[in-house]
Amino acid sequence: MKTSRINDPRPQPGRPPGAPAVGCAVVTVPARQGLEAVDILRRGPGDAVGPVLHDDGGDTLGFLVPPGTAAAWDVPGSTCTETDGRGLSLTPEPPVEGSDWLLPPGEADLATDPAVLREALGEAARMIRAADSCR
Repeated sequence: MKTSRINDPRPQPGRPPGAPAVGCAVVTVPARQGLEAVDILRRGPGDAVGPVLHDDGGDTLGFLVPPGTAAAWDVPGSTCTETDGRGLSLTPEPPVEGSDWLLPPGEADLATDPAVLREALGEAARMIRAADSCR
């Protein structure tokens, strides 16, 4: 499994002092599938999952992935949005109002590899379908 560091040394205006500069994308998925994917990724070797946001309503999870991911993202039931670092800082405070960190940057400071995330989301979807068909 691969991960990539979010590491952009260029200063960015408006960023709080000491907050790292971030250019990344966010893959947003339904919470149930996202939580399954987090479990799958955390069972894998190494640092397979990066910072993950969840909304206060509990409806979605957002995985931070490397910049440029949105151009090739095609996983059904999810969206990928580029942030270009605007309004996003990897600090203990969540970058989006109404959200909180499921896996904060201090505990997970790597962006999740998009290929690894794609596989985990696929496995999570299959597990959910199997569980729902047993009802």
